[in-house]
Amino acid sequence: MADVFGMALNDYQNGRYTEDIKTFSSLDEEDIIPVPYLFRTYDEMPKIEQKALQLASGKVLDIGAGAGSHALYLQNKGFDVTALDNSEGAIAVCKDRGVESTVKKAILDYSEEKFDTLLLLMNGIGLAGKLKNLSGFLHHLASLLLPNGQVLLDSSDIIYMFEQDDDGGYWIPDDGTYYGEVSFEMEYKGQKSNPFDWVYVDINTLQNACESNGFNCELVISGEHYDYLAKLTLKK
Repeated sequence: MADVFGMALNDYQNGRYTEDIKTFSSLDEEDIIPVPYLFRTYDEMPKIEQKALQLASGKVLDIGAGAGSHALYLQNKGFDVTALDNSEGAIAVCKDRGVESTVKKAILDYSEEKFDTLLLLMNGIGLAGKLKNLSGFLHHLASLLLPNGQVLLDSSDIIYMFEQDDDGGYWIPDDGTYYGEVSFEMEYKGQKSNPFDWVYVDINTLQNACESNGFNCELVISGEHYDYLAKLTLKK
């Protein structure tokens, strides 16, 4: 499978930026991920991400680190932070940009160390893939937490992508699947990724899943477009 995400990051890092990553999803038409955005500074980050970085404490694992922008910010603030990503190209860019501790693995395959803060930004909970996987995903996160540790994650309620009727209800396909489940493909310079599953979890669904899996779930702030930052801690 082509590491299209990693290719795009490497091209940008090495001065070969000529186009953005195209995304194709089961929900809407073609969209793009602007590659420069993945290299954003703290000042360029949305408020939700800034707040998450302010709340980070102790030893940090940045899950799905991408180009390492969050990890770099925390490292420069003196944190012991590890950037984890399943993309070889992303990890190469993290190292190139100066991230000192990196791991090339999928989060579900990682169990080597425990942390005070797990960061799952840019809708990181989406890595669970489907709603039915959320319990197992939360259990795995719990296994990576030190005593009194926290998970900081953002996600979105994508209900706004469905048509609304006159009385305010939404037309959601009645096929038994959760409306936040999306299938994606990425394309960059003519190369396509394999399709992959991603899940956007609304806050109520997340809180219910946390309740069932031994976590407290606190809504920290809501963003400007159906997005939010949540803080998860293990129940005592």
